[in-house]
Amino acid sequence: MHRTATTNHSKSNRQEKGVKNAFTHPFFKPLVVAVMLLFSFTFSGNAQQIRLDNLKEQYSKKSFMRVNGGVSANAVFYDGNNPNRDPFTWVLSGNVNFSFFNQLNLPFTFNLNNLGGSYTYPTMPNRLSIHPSYKWITGHIGDVSMSFSPYTLGGHQFTGVGVELSPDNFPVKVSAMYGRLLKATEYKPEERLGMPAYKRMGYGAKVLYDKEKYSIGMSLFGARDHNSSVQIPDSLDLLPHSNLAMSWEAGFRLIKNLSLTAEYGLSILVRDNRLPSSITKSSYHAFKAGLSYQLMKNTIGFGYERIDPEYQSLGAYYFTNDLENFTFSFARPFFKDKLTMALNVGIQHDNLDNNKSEQTNRFVGAANISYNHNENLSASFSFSTFQTYTNIKSQFDYINGMTNYDNLDTLDYTQLSQNINLNVSWNFGKSESKKHSLNVNLSFQEAADKRGGITRTGGASQFYNLATSYGLLFVPQSLRLTASANVTYSTIGTNEMITYGPSLGAVAKLFKKKLTTGASVSYNVSVDDGRWQNSVVNFRWNAAYQFLKRHNLSIVLIEQSRNMKARPTTNDFTTTLSYSYSF
Repeated sequence: MHRTATTNHSKSNRQEKGVKNAFTHPFFKPLVVAVMLLFSFTFSGNAQQIRLDNLKEQYSKKSFMRVNGGVSANAVFYDGNNPNRDPFTWVLSGNVNFSFFNQLNLPFTFNLNNLGGSYTYPTMPNRLSIHPSYKWITGHIGDVSMSFSPYTLGGHQFTGVGVELSPDNFPVKVSAMYGRLLKATEYKPEERLGMPAYKRMGYGAKVLYDKEKYSIGMSLFGARDHNSSVQIPDSLDLLPHSNLAMSWEAGFRLIKNLSLTAEYGLSILVRDNRLPSSITKSSYHAFKAGLSYQLMKNTIGFGYERIDPEYQSLGAYYFTNDLENFTFSFARPFFKDKLTMALNVGIQHDNLDNNKSEQTNRFVGAANISYNHNENLSASFSFSTFQTYTNIKSQFDYINGMTNYDNLDTLDYTQLSQNINLNVSWNFGKSESKKHSLNVNLSFQEAADKRGGITRTGGASQFYNLATSYGLLFVPQSLRLTASANVTYSTIGTNEMITYGPSLGAVAKLFKKKLTTGASVSYNVSVDDGRWQNSVVNFRWNAAYQFLKRHNLSIVLIEQSRNMKARPTTNDFTTTLSYSYSF
């Protein structure tokens, strides 16, 4: 017996030693990386971040595989006036996830109910990407996206490769990419929603030199459609493009607390690369600058941006052009930093070349004030306004109008939008046995359409809301009582609507906080143009009990009584029983 035990012990030691040697074998790390890359491409549709400089920590025996998941069962009983609801519904669902080396996840789920069932499992995704990194080198492989500048490459997804080099304690940072931006899509007349496209390849790079007092950078992006990749009828007016976009950026810390940033963009676009470039080539420009100054506790900022009409880059999905922006910002704390005020103002207009039949001017303003007296009293106030003005006809027509009502629908058009919000929170009467809290929130919204300086009928709406709540917490008993009220008044055109009502609630934790139970009741009334429309009474009771750490039982009872104008009263009663287990 002793010899047998010794023999078994020796086998066990050899097995453990063999496993240990396997993990420390020089071929283990590259093998793990290869397997991870293969499985990442095969089973995962999400981006995989694989660090190659700490393989020993990531791919240890403890993190080789982890399994977690859960299962839940629900039963719903319904008794009411809704003929579309079943009197009894049951649902059984669960999930399990296998995690390998904290990198690869293989999720499985299932769902069964009285109407049927479904399940999911790992499959080959439509888009694949991995991002291996080693110290200050990060790679991008597969379906990925990168951003150099809003004027060159701005987050457009491509299928290819990219790299980012950010050496520590070195001022130069480099990024580069190459890949396919659009794949060739054949024209199919029977598919009205399908849009044909030429195969589009792109390349780009960015270099940034960043020092403490200044930074200089440049980015370049090029793209070209392969006109021989597909055959697209000329009637669709989809021409093969070519594009070369460049940007230069700089930032300077001029003096203490004063900084200046600027960026210039140039886009050279060939709208039909089948023809000589001199025929369809156009150049567009963009420029933005910002100035920020911090004086004592004041932060002041100025911004300017101008983008030529029709400026675009094939490295961005959407581009807003033909605009000129002026912005101003100011922020400062007061009263020993208890009160903070921030102000932002901006104006914008288009039609930079004066070749449009209309010009749109926009004004945006916002103010935010927050006050924190102490941990018991705080308040915040915010205001924002947005105004868009469009002058549709020429100044000559405006000057020679006989009355203010001439060409009322075509002269000018103004959209107004305003938002105001006030919130106050107060905690008072604190003691070891109980705590009081009070919260008040008031909000206002307005929108209006004006033509010729006159608000048109039905073109204005206003929304007012007042919500208050009071809470009382009994600390030793873990019991919280709440009371709240809500009033909403709104006008849309000539209609007026009011909704109001109170609610009461209570929540308690019992049996060493393993059981949580609560109840609430609310009553709401709706009035339209002074006439009562409906009233709703809701009652809810719930309880949840946790046992053996991972098991949960819960029950929810909901009763609703709805009394509507010119309709019979309806009553609905719903009971939901639930059990869940997680591992």
